[in-house]
Amino acid sequence: MSPRSRRARVEDVHELASGMPHVTVVQGSAGNPVYQVGHKSFVFFRTPRPDAFDSETGERFPDVIVFWVPSESDKQALVQDQASPFFTTPHFDGHLSVLLRAGRIGELTLTELTEVVQDAWLSQASATRAANWLKARGEQ
Repeated sequence: MSPRSRRARVEDVHELASGMPHVTVVQGSAGNPVYQVGHKSFVFFRTPRPDAFDSETGERFPDVIVFWVPSESDKQALVQDQASPFFTTPHFDGHLSVLLRAGRIGELTLTELTEVVQDAWLSQASATRAANWLKARGEQ
């Protein structure tokens, strides 16, 4: 098995997000990590909130990770497939982000998670930073 095709882990989110250029990590109100580029969040570990909960028990999910996405169509592509681990809530209507429970991250490969984190970074980075990063990778 290729290292990139292995199942993703929560540690990978931290490694991938912190490995992007010009990233700072700030602490949320509960000490949760928030990854930012140019003072704009692109990945953060959310505290339990009333909008993301187990429909059977009513308990709030304690392990939600938020990823910014480039567009509404990208968001819909990730959340419309019922088999996808990504979801959204009415609280995030109109917000270009998707949610993922850390407990379901293993449903993604490292390659898939890498793409999600990179897209999140690109969606929040300045045009210059994004262009420089893409150029360095030979993608522009």
